[in-house]
Amino acid sequence: MLQIPLADLNAASKADFVAALANVVEYSPWIAEKLAGQRPFAGINQLHAALIAAIQAAEPDVQLALIRAHPDLANKTQRAAGLTAESTNEQNSAGLDRLSEAEYAAFERVNNAYREKFGFPYIVCVRRHTKDSVLRDFETRLRNIVKTETRRAIEEIGRISALRLDQLVVADDRLKVHGRLSTHVLDNHAGKPAAGIPVELIELASLGESRVIAHAVTNDDGRTDQPLIGGRPLPIGRYELRFSVGKYYAERNVPLSDPPFLDEIPLHFAISEPEGHYHVPLLVTPWSYSTYRGS
Repeated sequence: MLQIPLADLNAASKADFVAALANVVEYSPWIAEKLAGQRPFAGINQLHAALIAAIQAAEPDVQLALIRAHPDLANKTQRAAGLTAESTNEQNSAGLDRLSEAEYAAFERVNNAYREKFGFPYIVCVRRHTKDSVLRDFETRLRNIVKTETRRAIEEIGRISALRLDQLVVADDRLKVHGRLSTHVLDNHAGKPAAGIPVELIELASLGESRVIAHAVTNDDGRTDQPLIGGRPLPIGRYELRFSVGKYYAERNVPLSDPPFLDEIPLHFAISEPEGHYHVPLLVTPWSYSTYRGS
C-alpha cells in the first residue's frame, strides 16, 4: 500500500483528501468529507480523534447506516461478490479465507444469530483476533442488548480505522495499534545464550487446524533477529512456541540419553492484550526448562 505523508493530506484538495481516506471507514466517504474541513491536523492521533468525534456526533440513523455498511465475517456469498481490499486483507489475516466447512458453518450460525437479534452485522477489529477468539467474542456479545452492541460496534470501527490510518498515513507521531511478541533462549547448562535453536510459533485452534505462523532460529544473543510478531496487533488467542533443543546439545557434546530426555519443547501461552509486549523466553538445560512473561 502506498503511504501518504500527513503534510500532503493537509495540503491536498478536498477531492484528493476524500479519495485518499474514503475507505478508512467502510463505504463511508462522508466521514472523510467532514475531516477535510478540519485541516490541518498536527498528527495522526489528532486526525483519528477527529474521525471518532465525527462518528460519535452523527445522528443515530447515520450511525446505524455506518454499521450496516460493514460485511459479515467469513461469509462465502459476500466474499464471492467482492469485499473492499481492506476488508479482504483484514479477514485473511485471521485465516478467515481458509476455513474448514465446520468453521464456515460455525461462523454462519453466529452471523445469522447476531443479525437476527440486533438487525446489523457483527463488527470486530479482526486483526486483533484469531479465529477462536472471534467466535468466543461472538458468543459473548450475543448476550448483550442492542444499545450495548451499537456502542461496541462503533468502538470496533474506531479500532479498524486506526489500523487503516496507520497503514496509510505517515506522520511524526504514531497510533498505539501495534503489539510485539519476542523470545530468547538461555542455556542454563552452559550459562550463556543459546544460538542456533530452531523456533516455531503455532496458533492453536479449537475448531479446525492449528497453523504455524512463524519460523525463526536464535542468533548469537539467543534471540530471533526479528520479533515473532511485530508491526501489527497481537491476535488474541492461544499459542505454542516450539523449541528444538536436542540437536543443539548433541552438537555441543553434552552427554544425552538416547533418545534425549528433552528434544522438542512446547510452551503454551495465551495473548489477551493485542497492543501489548509479550516476551516469552526459554531457560533450558538438557533435563529441565522454565519460562515466564517478560517485557
